[in-house]
Amino acid sequence: MVVAYLRVSTGRQTLTNQRHEITRFAGSRNMVVDCWVTEVVSGSKKRRDRKLGATVKRLKAGDTLIVTELSRLSRTLTDIMTIVGELLEKGVFLYSTKDRYSFDDTINSKVLCFAFGLVAEIERNLISARTKEALAARREQGVILGRRRGSYTKLQRLIDAGEEIAGLLNDGRTIAMICGRYGVARNTFDRFRALFLQATVIEGKRNYSFDPDIRINK
Repeated sequence: MVVAYLRVSTGRQTLTNQRHEITRFAGSRNMVVDCWVTEVVSGSKKRRDRKLGATVKRLKAGDTLIVTELSRLSRTLTDIMTIVGELLEKGVFLYSTKDRYSFDDTINSKVLCFAFGLVAEIERNLISARTKEALAARREQGVILGRRRGSYTKLQRLIDAGEEIAGLLNDGRTIAMICGRYGVARNTFDRFRALFLQATVIEGKRNYSFDPDIRINK
């Protein structure tokens, strides 16, 4: 079975280009897409809460999954390689048309997968090290770690979903929508943004990233 997975972050975007690209690629490989899986959801959302989770789960040895870009699977390299690893372990082939990545049973694919896996492991270790350093620095400053009652509990709720919130902002979601989704007041969100979100402007567009270390310097 050949499955195509198409994803956009907002309803303002279209899946048409992805469908055309995958159709062209499948034709060049003499493949016919048996199932089209489409969804409108942020790539920062957990896989189990997306159609992608069920899709990966039902694929079996000999099946093929086609995407236009690996970023359609997730926003982070760690998550992408986790998904790729699961697919390869099950004997499922993965093709990314625009990236021109092929994860199948060839030697080149195995080398590529090893390289990606190594980078993903380094990324996990760096995140872990930065988090530990941030916590140690806060302890040295006399900050009492652990949840407090009231607004701090709600602030922690935002911290726990920091990367997802940054992704929602980058996808154009409003602050009011985010506050409603996580059940927090605007002033709690403003505090979270000031302490833990870093904004950079790329080609005139503001891009947010979550960094637990920022608070140390504020």
